[in-house]
Amino acid sequence: KLDVARERILAANPNVSVECFDTRLTSANAIDVLQRFDVVIDASDNFPTRYLVNDASVIVGIPSIYGSIHRFEGQLSVFGASDGPCYRCLFREPPPAGAVPNCAEAGVLGVLPGIIGSLQAAEAIKIVTGIGDPLIGRLLLFDALSMNFRTIEIRRDPDCPSCGAARTGTLIDYEILCGVDTAGAEEIREISPTDLAAMMERHADFDLVDVREEYEWNIARLPGARLVPVGRIADELASFNSARQTVLYCRSGIRSLNAARELASAGISNVVNLTGGVMLWRDEVDPTFPVF
Repeated sequence: KLDVARERILAANPNVSVECFDTRLTSANAIDVLQRFDVVIDASDNFPTRYLVNDASVIVGIPSIYGSIHRFEGQLSVFGASDGPCYRCLFREPPPAGAVPNCAEAGVLGVLPGIIGSLQAAEAIKIVTGIGDPLIGRLLLFDALSMNFRTIEIRRDPDCPSCGAARTGTLIDYEILCGVDTAGAEEIREISPTDLAAMMERHADFDLVDVREEYEWNIARLPGARLVPVGRIADELASFNSARQTVLYCRSGIRSLNAARELASAGISNVVNLTGGVMLWRDEVDPTFPVF
């Protein structure tokens, strides 16, 4: 996927240089990666990465262009500049685990990533070229339903654990900071879309369960699947049989992984998660599968 993305970028603009990092950004490598650049665009979708990118960019001394989307709304700001606040000046501590649903759970208006992403790109151009007035010390709020933009001022917190006087200049375990429970994560087996397709082709005996919402199911579903939305897993435990392999899937593989963990904690074994969900299924197996 990285190679494909790189080729698409170069095809659109052969004058740019693209360097891909085929690895997850962690506390162990973030400083080495970020210190090679002048600005970082944070397009992550989870709190551990957001806090990691913020703290690493502050240590390295480069601005971080923050963007966030949720349902019909978006946020944008420039954090970590020498004369401005950072992400933790605004959100010192992450919310409790599970308090804020991710995009896969809450949904997001399809045009929002393009809108907020384009605005992040505009901020990057302004910072690199030294023109205009970047969103330093300001948080841009966008409401797609009312088509309303508004900006609020934010100030640097002298007691901020990242950029304040008491900062340590070291990175921590951000999974722990954000209360992410990784215990048992490796106990859930994964299956690739191509392997699942092969099982379906040879008519293997297994239970295929779609844990998305009903409106998603009505748009498209994998053949032979049955619907059990993730919110109803606890009510449908009797429909799962440990003697028969169960394959769970959702849009991206996140909700189905959580559902698999819930089943495992309830004593249901022989559960497998579809890696990448129907999004990866479309890329690797069926390019006609509609993904919204």
